[in-house]
Amino acid sequence: MDDEARLAPREGRSLTTQVGTPGRVEPSAPGLDPEARRFAVGATALTIALAIAVFAPVLYYMIYHWKQVADYSHGFLVAPLAIYFAWERRAQLRRTPVRPSWWGVLPLALGSLALAIGRLGVELMAMRTAFVITLHGLVLLLLGRKVYRVLAFPLFFLFLMVPLPQSLANTVTFPLQLIATDLAMVPLYWLHIPALREGNIIHLADTQLLVAEACSGLRSVMALGTLGVVFAYFFRKNLVERLILVLSTIPIAILVNSFRVSLTGILTHRYGEAAAEGVIHQTEGFFTFALAFALLLLEAWLLQLFWPRSWRAAGAREA
Repeated sequence: MDDEARLAPREGRSLTTQVGTPGRVEPSAPGLDPEARRFAVGATALTIALAIAVFAPVLYYMIYHWKQVADYSHGFLVAPLAIYFAWERRAQLRRTPVRPSWWGVLPLALGSLALAIGRLGVELMAMRTAFVITLHGLVLLLLGRKVYRVLAFPLFFLFLMVPLPQSLANTVTFPLQLIATDLAMVPLYWLHIPALREGNIIHLADTQLLVAEACSGLRSVMALGTLGVVFAYFFRKNLVERLILVLSTIPIAILVNSFRVSLTGILTHRYGEAAAEGVIHQTEGFFTFALAFALLLLEAWLLQLFWPRSWRAAGAREA
């Protein structure tokens, strides 16, 4: 009887240790299972690597274009910045469920169509754009809509590395040349420097300045626009402020480029044609681009100073 009494509590204790089944592993939430996530990320990385291999000739000549045409030299920075933007979202990506979506088939089909049209019509922009669209489709197809929303900005940022088709560049360049020439005449008149404008040519007393395609300002617009996107992303959370800063880079670049042409005219009038060439001309380019960025910073400061706090808070929530 005593032995049975001594055994009873032990049996009771052994029974209570089974309550709650501490050794059991709770199932993961849908889309957050570690094994499934690793497989989806690995499959996406492998598929993107295959896409890069398929588009290798297209990418090679696009990089060569960046090297040969200074207007698009900012393209070397776009892909590394996009990778950094994606890496910066790593904590948010860990919390985002991976649920593949068949909606990714649509951008994949569009990318294939753009590639086919580009190959048949020898349209470089279509083939280069097809690569970026294909990346959008792969992320959406293999990782799902929620992950795609997190990576939307880095993916759309990649479009900035695609050079414009030459036909469109020519259409944009000539009006920019005329605008730069027209605005450059104003300081010359103010300083009573004898000058006559004829199209994109400025006739001075002893020589003439040709506002060529390289001086049209397209390079400044492309470079400052990319810089504006990066600056707005890092230093502004309000969506409307970001849009204002990015869109304002166009008039800022045009005005500063016109100032550069005018400065070249003033130096040429004072010191001869050597002031419009070589190191002096290149130094003017660096100086005027720094001036453009300074104006962008000034605009950002003024927006921060006068922008209502309630609007900034509401815009930050929307962004």
